[in-house]
Amino acid sequence: MTKSLQPPVANRRAHEFSHHGITVTDDYAWLRDPGYPDVKDKDILSYLAEENVWFEAAMAPHKALTDTLFAEMKARIKEDDQSVPQKDGDYIYWRAFETGAQYRKWYRKPVAGGPDQLILDETALAQGHEYFRLGAMSVSPDGRYLAYAIDTDGSERFEARIKDLFSGEILPEVIPDTLSSLVWTSDSKGLLYGLANENWRTDNARLHWLGQGVDSDVELFHEHDEGFRVSVGLTSSEKYIVIATGDHVTTEAWLLPANDPLATPVLIAARQPGREYEADEHDGTLYIRTNDTHPNFRLVQATIDAPDQWSEVIAPDDHFYLTDFTLFQRFYVTEGRQDGLDQIELRDYATHSPKRIPFPEASYSAGLDDNPEYDVTTLRIGYESMVTPDTIYDYHLDSGAMDVLKVQEIPSGYDATRYTTERLMIPARDGTQVPVSIVYPKDTPRDGSAPLHLYGYGAYGMAMEPGFSTGRLSLLDRGIVFALAHIRGGDDLGQQWYLDGKLDKRTNTFTDFVDVAKGLIDLGYTSAGKIGISGGSAGGELMGAVVNSDPALWGAVVAHVPFVDVLNTMLDDSLPLTPGEWPEWGNPIEDKAAFETILGYDPYSNVKAQSYPPMMVTAGLNDPRVTYWEPAKWVAKLRATKTDDNLLLLKTNMGAGHGGKSGRFESLHESAEEFAFLLWQLGVAG
Repeated sequence: MTKSLQPPVANRRAHEFSHHGITVTDDYAWLRDPGYPDVKDKDILSYLAEENVWFEAAMAPHKALTDTLFAEMKARIKEDDQSVPQKDGDYIYWRAFETGAQYRKWYRKPVAGGPDQLILDETALAQGHEYFRLGAMSVSPDGRYLAYAIDTDGSERFEARIKDLFSGEILPEVIPDTLSSLVWTSDSKGLLYGLANENWRTDNARLHWLGQGVDSDVELFHEHDEGFRVSVGLTSSEKYIVIATGDHVTTEAWLLPANDPLATPVLIAARQPGREYEADEHDGTLYIRTNDTHPNFRLVQATIDAPDQWSEVIAPDDHFYLTDFTLFQRFYVTEGRQDGLDQIELRDYATHSPKRIPFPEASYSAGLDDNPEYDVTTLRIGYESMVTPDTIYDYHLDSGAMDVLKVQEIPSGYDATRYTTERLMIPARDGTQVPVSIVYPKDTPRDGSAPLHLYGYGAYGMAMEPGFSTGRLSLLDRGIVFALAHIRGGDDLGQQWYLDGKLDKRTNTFTDFVDVAKGLIDLGYTSAGKIGISGGSAGGELMGAVVNSDPALWGAVVAHVPFVDVLNTMLDDSLPLTPGEWPEWGNPIEDKAAFETILGYDPYSNVKAQSYPPMMVTAGLNDPRVTYWEPAKWVAKLRATKTDDNLLLLKTNMGAGHGGKSGRFESLHESAEEFAFLLWQLGVAG
């Protein structure tokens, strides 16, 4: 690093605001460009550029390590890889990477025989763009048309297009600013979608007829609650289109005949605050998963004629969390977690009695894979664990046999016997037992000498699956223990686990993470100061909270697009996600208690004059979920306030959004940078 180069120091510009009689100082509020999402303020762009220069200078001496890690990670990826082909109607579909390609190609061929057909080339679509992401895609029922949506700057404003697969022609109609699935009518002449409004919220469902101008599209449904988002889907039988609307705690759904999308929608059940439900249809009967009587959900049924009159099919259970269900012609499948472990059960429509598919390991991730057809005799299933690579099976319904169709190939080699995986239960400070999935080299000493990397998320009821990672091997092979903390705020142990980590119970998420770290120290897996931690988005908020509360525990911290300016974001109802986020975090505009709760843990507001561990922070200029100024303000305040000389880095992707750079190798390079930083700061030889 050039000695003369110093970390940038952002200007302080006095700013304060008051709510509920409480005044808050925010000297870095100026880092939010008032023209966002069009960021043009020269002072802001200059500061972000200076931080990027500082990041590159700091990481430059470790370029060789980054390159080594990248080469290792790339060598574990089968470059000319393809998915397992799957039949859907008259065609068999699959997708494939070519050697050296960043993006996929999508193919099909007729079941009756014939040549392979390239139906979509992501590489060609990405040409000339710094960022590319394929969103929704859907083939029409007659197999002729492909609707697909693309994002070329990370803003998540997708542009939908339609391709005639028989002629190869791209149709002239282009639908900008979509933010939804793409659902065909049964005659293959109409396409349903949702537009993002000026605040990037999908408050509508619209119908486009092929061959007509987009300006003549019909709005079929409009949501007036700013906190709700609208989605469109199709029932398993493809007889009905489902228009659903909801926020994080309440849902409402409507049915439309797929062959008559202009018919009057049928309301399944009117919204009730706190009640969630999702519906599917089989032979005129609706099956509905709902949390109306228990947080772990139950399954009910109703008729099309009386869709709000529900009778129970599967009762709720304190220990079994019903996460999903899928209807097929002759049976249906329920998915869930029994005390935190994935379960797949087959059930018949007459008795609804379950037949559970067994899995061999003590900790794993399993679920239905690609099953597009309604009438099947085999089920496509995916399975992996922290030591077992992703494996695709066909499960035979008649015999229960499991055929292995594909095991994730690791070209540079992989020996599962070199590693041990466990599932631990570590007590939190209130006595709650927190699950921890852990993997480590078999020869790891249990004397506290090993470095450990701890990952967490803990929000939105999103469970962290104990799956396989080829990139993680670069840490394990250097003697690092890897642990995944299943903290409250996710739904790893059921819906109550989620409820116990949100709103006024939000701090349980942070204390669970800290207590897991302390528990791993007590068990001899590592020691204070030898722990690297990482998390992204709401997991980045977690990082911000625990470095404020327990900085001495951590030897290195990586916070990706961290949601650290929680209070300011929840006070700004003009931002894309804010109204829909109030059920998750609270509404500090109207609720003084929510204001005080958020202010009490908000990472940005609680930066203090103390020593902080070495930290690497990332941001995306076009990120609509966690706006770039959240990590920028946080880093600026940390640098001005902290009392140590530990490294603090901010990297802003100037042409990307929430997920960082696109392309399988570009994103891999960012992982290599993260690991290089962690290894460097933890003192682990490269």
